Amino acid sequence: MISTEVRYFLAVVEAGSLSAASDSLFVAVSAISRQIKRLEQQVGVPLFARQARGMILTEAGEIFAQHVRKNLLDMEYALAEIKGLTAVRRTLIRVACTDGLAFSLLPRLIAAFRDAHPGVLFDVKVASPQGVATLLRSGECDVALQFSLHAERGVEVQASWPAPVRLVMHQQHPLAQVQQIDFTALGHYPLALPQQNTTVRQLFELASHMRGQLIEPVMTCDNFSTLFHFLLRTPLAVTICSAFTVMHEVETHGLALRAVAIDQLNQRHLQLQTPSGRPPGAALQLFLHFLEAQLDALARRLTP
Repeated sequence: MISTEVRYFLAVVEAGSLSAASDSLFVAVSAISRQIKRLEQQVGVPLFARQARGMILTEAGEIFAQHVRKNLLDMEYALAEIKGLTAVRRTLIRVACTDGLAFSLLPRLIAAFRDAHPGVLFDVKVASPQGVATLLRSGECDVALQFSLHAERGVEVQASWPAPVRLVMHQQHPLAQVQQIDFTALGHYPLALPQQNTTVRQLFELASHMRGQLIEPVMTCDNFSTLFHFLLRTPLAVTICSAFTVMHEVETHGLALRAVAIDQLNQRHLQLQTPSGRPPGAALQLFLHFLEAQLDALARRLTP
């Protein structure tokens, strides 16, 4: 159901060279080269830049590859529907999320869903906000959870909940005695922050610059679990995240969540996203309804 030209094209994309594609397909290099040239003649532009170390996709090649992958995924979905594999039994749901959501919330939600639907399998990819959007647009995941500042192109937002930035600290921390903390007070304590590719850090830096106070963190990391365990072992440390990220750990570990009186830190939303234009199968539809109901309930608990 896929032409030889396109099959060979994808093999070269994955392998990175004609010779490597030849090894994987057990087809002569010359035959693959002829099919690639024929495809380029049909398209009307070069799809690869030929280099000494391999074949690199041109801009047109990138566009063509993205559409081919999407069409193949649509074909797989159609075949699965025809065969009845979208029934809620042994179905795989591919989920993408940002790091903070992978820390605790998403594993708990998946475990609770599988209590009722044990035949559903999950593949979870953790990526940056930009990476999550790319996975959705390319069709490499079925659903995504991420903290966002705006709507993403080519993505459908199924539901959204306010997710303001909160400071996390021990209940005995001096700042925990204040319900809303002045930003300048943070400079007196060890600060552990996510790295710059996260929305929470970007908002924090924006707030810092607008107040002319740059606070140097004692540690940065792109893995929230590392920041969290540093916090547990450093009584005066402070880190930042959404309440969704740690709401289940606050009581267990004797932690406190506190707000900062800064409008910029209230701009984020937790979004439930799906690829644009692709109808969900039976299992995914159930999972989306489950996520929305669970997150609605959590959001009500977090509302003052």
